[in-house]
Amino acid sequence: MKNGRFSDAQIMGILKQAESGMPVSELCREHGMSSASFYKWRAKFGSMDASMVSQMKAMAGENRRLKRMYAEMSMQNDLLKEALGKKR
Repeated sequence: MKNGRFSDAQIMGILKQAESGMPVSELCREHGMSSASFYKWRAKFGSMDASMVSQMKAMAGENRRLKRMYAEMSMQNDLLKEALGKKR
């Protein structure tokens, strides 16, 4: 997975600056980012605080792990069904 240029704390700081009234175009110029990135972050993290962002990231990692585990178990199940089907 691609790591971003900005950490979670930096993203939250930028969003807080925008909430305090700083123009988005000035923020983007100051931090060297596009306005599309800002609006994507605001849609994703807008109403969260730092602890909620870390919880969301942890849950996403757990979800990835569970999906991978399910795929492996499903493949094993299919192989077992195939092996048992050939014996009959």
